[in-house]
Amino acid sequence: MAKKIRLTLFLVPFILLSRTIFSEEFAYNGFNGVEASGVSVNGVAEIEKNGALRLTNETSRVVGHAYYNSAIKFKNPKSGNKVSSFSTCFAFGIVPEYSKLGGHGLAFTISRTKEMKGALPSQYLGLLNSRDVGNFSNHLFAVEFDTVQDFEFGDISDNHVGIDINDLESNASVNASYYSEGNNSKENLVLQCGKTILAWIDYDSIKNILNVTLSLNSRKPSSSILSFNVDLSPILEEYMYVGFSASTDLLASSHYIFGWSFKMNGEAQSLDLDSLPSLPGPKKDQTILIVATILSAVIFLAFGLLLALYVIWKIKNIDVIEPWKLEIGSHRFSYKELKKATKGFRDKELLGFGGFGRVYKGTLLKTNTDVAVKRINHEAKQGLQEFVSEIATIGTLRHRNLVQLIGWCRRKDDLLLVYDFMPNGSLDKYIYDEPRVILTWNQRFKIIKDVASGLLYLHEEWEQTVIHRDIKAGNVLLDSEMNGRLGDFGLAKLYEHGANPSTTRVVGTLGYLAPELTKTGKPTTSSDVFAFGALLLEVACGRRPIEAKALPEELIIVDWVWDKWKERAILEVVDPRLNGEYDEMEAVMVLKLGLMCSNNTPSKRPSMRLAVRYLEGKVALLETLAAPDE
Repeated sequence: MAKKIRLTLFLVPFILLSRTIFSEEFAYNGFNGVEASGVSVNGVAEIEKNGALRLTNETSRVVGHAYYNSAIKFKNPKSGNKVSSFSTCFAFGIVPEYSKLGGHGLAFTISRTKEMKGALPSQYLGLLNSRDVGNFSNHLFAVEFDTVQDFEFGDISDNHVGIDINDLESNASVNASYYSEGNNSKENLVLQCGKTILAWIDYDSIKNILNVTLSLNSRKPSSSILSFNVDLSPILEEYMYVGFSASTDLLASSHYIFGWSFKMNGEAQSLDLDSLPSLPGPKKDQTILIVATILSAVIFLAFGLLLALYVIWKIKNIDVIEPWKLEIGSHRFSYKELKKATKGFRDKELLGFGGFGRVYKGTLLKTNTDVAVKRINHEAKQGLQEFVSEIATIGTLRHRNLVQLIGWCRRKDDLLLVYDFMPNGSLDKYIYDEPRVILTWNQRFKIIKDVASGLLYLHEEWEQTVIHRDIKAGNVLLDSEMNGRLGDFGLAKLYEHGANPSTTRVVGTLGYLAPELTKTGKPTTSSDVFAFGALLLEVACGRRPIEAKALPEELIIVDWVWDKWKERAILEVVDPRLNGEYDEMEAVMVLKLGLMCSNNTPSKRPSMRLAVRYLEGKVALLETLAAPDE
């Protein structure tokens, strides 16, 4: 082993000078002397004193990478450009921040670069981001060990192993398990079990089969838990980097690699778990015990006085733990932390305001992350109810086109929600009156499809049906790349799929309210579709659903667009600020779909799934339309 490492160290300078010389085999029993041993780390990854490679710590929403320094030659263009067989073995462990509550997972990966610039934490595992997920040009292969079930990518559970090719929606996956010695049946394996797990990943380029095997001891089981037929030749380029990636979410885990071997055209060297660094146990902080022992006499004498002062202070600052607080899983911030982040909620940091309160820009000092802090108005009717609804709803939703809730805070009458900061603000600032920037048609069409995708997730793809009840341009926020994200879930309602919605008070914004709401008081996915129809028309026309300053015949946007449709002059309603620079077929399709969604009869409106298919061009719209008020 020592001779092998010395040989690798001798070759490293020459590898860096010329890619014609490459290492096809290496092995690490621990990672002491990482700079000399040929492994590089970035993000929050680091090498600990005992030689363990720690990819992430207990910091929220971070990524960590560790790669073998030199690119490895996976195929020879002179011999048919076929990927060679390879094998790797590594020992890993996952320690959650709280018992069985952590995230997000780690992955063995083969990629074109060690930097992974632009990769996001959370469900993206530090590998990709929302723009490049699924792109064939990624040339990315990974085997993920995921501890959070993400519905966006179709995860089968919160404890699974998956094979990912250019995407985070696994091509094949299985619940984590292993075959024990002498046992032909699988045994369940919890990835966050607090034990070191040994993994083997073997690719046979002749049979085009990939096998993943797990074990809790040093012997490799005869049976793999996951086999997948695949030819990696189109995915892997001639030279690629091998390594590991991990990420955390609001809840964090420490992800460790204790040993690693790799070999091209052969079986990777076995690892002996007894010779590897050990998985850290629970933290034991002796400081409190020492201080308590030294000061015990003083504390005993002063106990009575301190108890009295404590009771008085507690009565003045009592914070009742209502039942709803026990059901909320999102991160809770301290009021002091949010006050500092927003510089005392000063007016210069104000982003906007509405019926429920004000929204401020803030910067979390611990992570230097920009956020938006929504402060609920004390006088707002149903303020606490909307506050709880928004936390309980959006706090568990995960989709690229929804504004992500980071956490919350309640202090006496102060109710605060903390979101990802959207630097480009809300959509209404770009389509009404005289905006400082005129959105192009391509930008508008992309935003429309983004909102439709988010609504489809709420209506059909999450574990419950979520009815937003306040879809409008002011609640569509734009990130740094002008992607549309639906926000403000203060009025949202949840139902089980297929359940009959209950009657409730009519809420929303005039111009977006479906006519049946005033009769039945029952919000449905169809009433959300009606509001989406109004959004389609206002984005295409560049005006509000009800324009008080317009001519009488143009007062209601639905009626105006319908009249122009009957006159075969539908393109006259397109926002004139586009100066005719738009795709006419797309514009007609958006306007027709807007009229369909705005039909007074709920049964005549399309579902969000059908609306998405129309927008993606997978289904053609009918040539004839029914009048909205028919």
